[in-house]
Amino acid sequence: MTHSKRPKIFTRLKDIIHPSHTALVVWDVQKLLVDRIFNQEPFLRKSKALIDTARGLGLPIIYTKIVPLPLEYESPFRTYMFMKRFKMDDPEKLPQFLVPGTPEAEIHKGVSPQNGDVVLDKHTASIFIGTHFEQMMRTRGIQTILFTGISTEMGIASSARDSSNRGFYTVIVEDCVSSPDREMHELALKILNRICIVSTSDRLIKEWE
Repeated sequence: MTHSKRPKIFTRLKDIIHPSHTALVVWDVQKLLVDRIFNQEPFLRKSKALIDTARGLGLPIIYTKIVPLPLEYESPFRTYMFMKRFKMDDPEKLPQFLVPGTPEAEIHKGVSPQNGDVVLDKHTASIFIGTHFEQMMRTRGIQTILFTGISTEMGIASSARDSSNRGFYTVIVEDCVSSPDREMHELALKILNRICIVSTSDRLIKEWE
């Protein structure tokens, strides 16, 4: 007869975010999006400090970039939602958004990736859909994912929910996520606090020390 053992459950933040099994996601910090958030200066300052600390500890750092699909390959519903957002009735008139190779689509120079970091192109509001992200994390033995970036109520919330549902310890770094809409950002953090861990970057850095 074999006896299975319950997997070890981390209960202290220090253990949850231990560098040996933690990765950092920097979500969509492209110039156009950073330029639109309500708290650009503190967001960039706190994000850079966290990224630099994580990089120094050897955490895998995964940047994401929105890469729009050609209109004929985009889902009708997503196209509809863009039409609704821009108040247009003709999809052909939708503005081009984050076109690869343009300055607005590049990762902001204040938090730019370095050698060894991964830059992951994606087309949806979840890091797990249409990418190899989950396989990459499983291969590296990652148990905890820290989420930073833009926007809190969109891609951060979607990816955090997917992360939690897949069994990863999921941490939102509250002063390293942002949005063009402060009210939605704050509401999203309140909701996310019910389904994952929400912490400041200062507390994470202190735990790493």
